Order: sequence, then C-alpha cells, then structure tokens
Amino acid sequence: MKDYVILTDSGCDLPEDLVEDLDVNYIGLVCLFKGSEYIEDCGQSLSYKNFYKGIREGEQPTTGQVNSYRFVQEFEKHVEANKAIVYISFSSALSGTYSSSLVARNEVLEKYPDADITVFDSKAASGGHGLLVYLAAKKRQDGATKEELVTWLEENYLKLNSYFFVEDLNHLRRGGRISSTSAIVGGLLNIKPVLHVNEEGKLINIAKAKGRKKAIKYLLDSLERKIVNSENQTIIITHADCLEDAEGLAASLKESIKVKEVIINYIGCAIGSHTGADAMTVFFLGDDRNP
Repeated sequence: MKDYVILTDSGCDLPEDLVEDLDVNYIGLVCLFKGSEYIEDCGQSLSYKNFYKGIREGEQPTTGQVNSYRFVQEFEKHVEANKAIVYISFSSALSGTYSSSLVARNEVLEKYPDADITVFDSKAASGGHGLLVYLAAKKRQDGATKEELVTWLEENYLKLNSYFFVEDLNHLRRGGRISSTSAIVGGLLNIKPVLHVNEEGKLINIAKAKGRKKAIKYLLDSLERKIVNSENQTIIITHADCLEDAEGLAASLKESIKVKEVIINYIGCAIGSHTGADAMTVFFLGDDRNP
C-alpha cells in the first residue's frame, strides 16, 4: 500500500498549528492588498488584524487562485517521493483553483503515468472546507487507507452544513452576490443576510436578519436544528476579526447541546476579501446540506 499525503489550499481557513499537527500539506491562495501580493500562509506574512484593519479603513483587496504551475510543483514533489496524493479543494463554484489542480494533475500524469493523484472538490469554503480536511486527516491518523478516505469524503461531503452572515453588504455587491439596490436598502435597514453553501458549492441567501444579534442567533438555531450526533462532532467557527462574537456563539452552543469540540479561527484573506470585516460562520455535519 502506497503512503499518501493530504493536500489542501488556504480556502480551508484552518489555523497554522492545526495544519502542522495534522501533517496536512497546504498551498496558499493569492491576495493583493495595498499594492502588494501575498500568498496566504495562515496570517504570517499578512496578519489578520492588519488585513481587516485595512478593510475597515476602506481597502478593497482582490484575490487570485493557485495557478497550475504551483500545483505541478507540489504534486511532483510528492510523486517523486513515491506518495499518493489526496487534494481537497476550495469549492469549484467559488474559485478556479480546483480547475487549476485538474490541469496540473493531467500534466503530471503525462510525465509520471503511475502517479496516484485524487482531486476532490469539497463544494465548500472557509471552515466548511476546513472541517472536511480536518476530519479526513483524523481518519488518516486512525489508519484509513487512501481508498477508504476518498470513499468517506464522497459519502459525507454533502452532509456538511455551512451558515454565515456578513456585516457589510457592499462586499457581496462588489463580488456580484447581490445588487447595488439590495446593498443600499439592506445597509439602511441594518439587514444582515444569512447565507448557506448548497450542494453545488454555491452561495445562496436563505434569510435576512434584522441586526447582528439576530443573525448570530440564526446561526445557533440552524445548528441546533440540523446537527446530528453532536456529542461526537467537531464544530468549526470562523470569523472576520470579531473573536468576541465567535467565542460567544461557541459558549451558547455548548450551553444548548453537548459537542466534542469547537475550533475557532479567522476567515483568511482570500475569503475575507469577499466577506469584509465582522462576518461570522459556523460549520458542522447534518443529514444533508438542505438549509
């Protein structure tokens, strides 16, 4: 049985210490911020605090996918070490990174026909993508073969539930997610849109909460309604520099249900460029992805 590595990209929004502990290989997306290009590295080169401070002061960062050349380099490194690869990607509906990885896979297979490279589309983003990576890495630690791991991903990725809201609708407007009129009206009425990632990996608007507190409550209510086997579950909460609110949500859900653990981390620069500051998310497994 050939040894294998798990590879992911920075769209997973997992903390650096966890990525290292799980022995997950990580490739950063690109963020252009204040005239400089950064390759995401868990907030080391560009701190999350400085990134969101800039957004609050009016900066409008842009993002770029991982190009196929960088994937070729990463794939070849492991193939030459005689290791199989399972790459778990950011949703193909939200980024071209998945497509780049497929181009690279084909190129590497031309050079190394016996290479064993599986590219898996998480159809998820941020901590939802990260939760699949986390659980996959735990299964590898427990002795799962590559084939068993891929089967588990195929059977469970559509059970992933993703709920989040944003503070400033203008970031969604810039990304083409909502109209300019909706952004203006929503801002005046203090509306916080609650979004969900569907089975195609696309963002869909499922509710409009009047104010931040009600938006946070919607996340909690959705989790309580949809989660299964909570006592055995890891829940991931990511936030756009609003740690106090994220910790408050974690405390509330621990009061209402018994859970195995809750991981809290920042929304990274690639996704934060589109959500803006003060967005918040919650991710967990249910019976299906229906909101």
